[in-house]
Amino acid sequence: MFVRFGLIVTILAAVFSVRIATAQTAADPSGIWLTQAGDAKVRVSKCSGGICGVVIWLRDPIDPNTGKPAVDDKNHNPSLAKRPVIGLPLFQGMPQSGPNKWSGTIYNADDGNTYASNISVAGQDALRVEGCVGALCGGETWTRSR
Repeated sequence: MFVRFGLIVTILAAVFSVRIATAQTAADPSGIWLTQAGDAKVRVSKCSGGICGVVIWLRDPIDPNTGKPAVDDKNHNPSLAKRPVIGLPLFQGMPQSGPNKWSGTIYNADDGNTYASNISVAGQDALRVEGCVGALCGGETWTRSR
C-alpha cells in the first residue's frame, strides 16, 4: 500500500514539475502590443538572442505642428531627431533574464531618454513594461492587439 502511494506521489510530482517548467518557459512576448495610453502599437519579436520592440502604429501619426509624419524630435542626438516615430526601435536584443522576463534598456520617445528596463509577460494578453532610473521605477501594462 505504501509503495503504491509513494509511486503515485512521485508520478504526480513529476507531472506538476513538468507543467510548472512548461509554464515558466511557455510565455512568448512576441506579437503586437497596444501601449497603456492607447497611443501606439509596438511589434515585439525575437531577435539577436533576445527580444526587440518597434513602433508600428500611432494614434496620431501626423504632427499637428508641422502637418508631417511624427518624428523623434525629443531625441538628444540631432542626427536621430528627424527619424520617423513609426519604425522607431524602442528596445533591441533585450536578453531573457528569468522566466517570462527580459531585461535591458528601453528608449522613451516622449522624453528622448533611454532607461534600464524590465519586460515581463503578465498574462496571455498583458505585457508589463518598466523603466528605471536608479532605484526609482515606473511602468505600464500593454495589451495584446489583434
